Amino acid sequence: MSLRLLGLLTGSGSILLLLGCTSSSSYPLSDSYGSQPVLPEPQSSLIPTVNIAPAKGWPKGKMPRAAEGLKVQPFASGLQHPRWLYVLPNGDVLVAETDAPAKPEDSKGIRGKIMKMVMNRAGSSLPSANRIRLLRDRDGDGMADQSTVFLQNLNSPFGMALVGNMLYVANTDALMRYPYQENATQITAQGTKVLDLPAGPLNHHWTKNVIANPEGTKLYISIGSNSNVGENGLEQEQGRAQILEYEIASGKVRSFATGLRNPNGMGWQPQGGQLWTVVNERDELGNDLVPDYMTSVKDGAFYGWPYSYYGQHVDQRVKPQRPELVARALKPDYALGNHTASLGLAFYATELMPQYRGGAFIGQHGSWNRKPRSGYKVIFVPFRGGQPDGQPQDVLTGFLSERGEAYGRPAGVAIDFSGALLVADDVGNMVWRVAPIAQTRYESPTQTLEAVKPK
Repeated sequence: MSLRLLGLLTGSGSILLLLGCTSSSSYPLSDSYGSQPVLPEPQSSLIPTVNIAPAKGWPKGKMPRAAEGLKVQPFASGLQHPRWLYVLPNGDVLVAETDAPAKPEDSKGIRGKIMKMVMNRAGSSLPSANRIRLLRDRDGDGMADQSTVFLQNLNSPFGMALVGNMLYVANTDALMRYPYQENATQITAQGTKVLDLPAGPLNHHWTKNVIANPEGTKLYISIGSNSNVGENGLEQEQGRAQILEYEIASGKVRSFATGLRNPNGMGWQPQGGQLWTVVNERDELGNDLVPDYMTSVKDGAFYGWPYSYYGQHVDQRVKPQRPELVARALKPDYALGNHTASLGLAFYATELMPQYRGGAFIGQHGSWNRKPRSGYKVIFVPFRGGQPDGQPQDVLTGFLSERGEAYGRPAGVAIDFSGALLVADDVGNMVWRVAPIAQTRYESPTQTLEAVKPK
């Protein structure tokens, strides 16, 4: 079928049927996890596999399923596309209610039309709320009983990091800084732009994350690519597909690591102390390529995108080729499954759930370019000696209905003040809390604050 005919079908449901007529994977999904994933020969086709789980939302009485010994409950509901989480030192939880900004150049042509349909079916079709909400659990029962708009009039915000009394927020086009007072429920002060970030009318991977180093002297900012694999022209990738390092005192900024197609979650591994990130890899090479991954981020390293994947496996679609770059591309540390759209990353360093200490929770948003579907769950990867060790474990599942509809989609993950796991669900418009069955209540600093507040 010609691209012209495919374009004529775009206005009807016919294209969805057409795109769904593709063969299924030949390998078990487990082959694409771990330190040595199976990497078969790439498959190419005129029409990519599109097998998104249509967004449905949670019916009454339905919830995700937690692993044995754990319980899940709503920490907050009725949110507007909650994508990312950050826990403040006083136990308050910040939620970025956010979605993609307008990016008119990203929806042109047949590829753009297909991706727009994918996003609409995935539940990402409403204008961004462009705000950060504060959630506070005042009585320690594991459910937020206070909700305020903490910051508003932002521009597709995502990552958040508190350093001293300054809150840094990564908008899609700029890193911003706001003054923060302990226990505040709202910031009204004007923000200060710290750094421009790549955006514009072509803004393919719009999310920008930020994390501070443990000393509070530097920030690390993740920036995704402006395409799947350079098809918009490599000139559009200036400043993209990398993690930046920003020195707070001097304002100096530099590339810390490059060749990372779409890094999202970042965290400091408790045992080794290294920076790690979760990366979404490229699409349209078949059901069984390329696995998303997590990796330690080495200073000055190149991780392959767009010229190669999973180390030095050359992607023949990229022109011109750069064999000198491929020769130094580092292999990632741990594969997270083909097309799982792994986003959130939270290392566990507390005592409430000792079976998870030292390892990483990962929110898998779910595939669109794979049959059968992959992801749509939260997993845990155990670590030993600062490195991944063993197969992943399911922590939170049940996000898909028997008919293949998405009740919810996990995105950001975080560890709350008590040591429980929080999960942002941007289709269910929820934040879920996962804790041991035995935990009924906990005490946070804000409970003390409420107790002494004048009546």
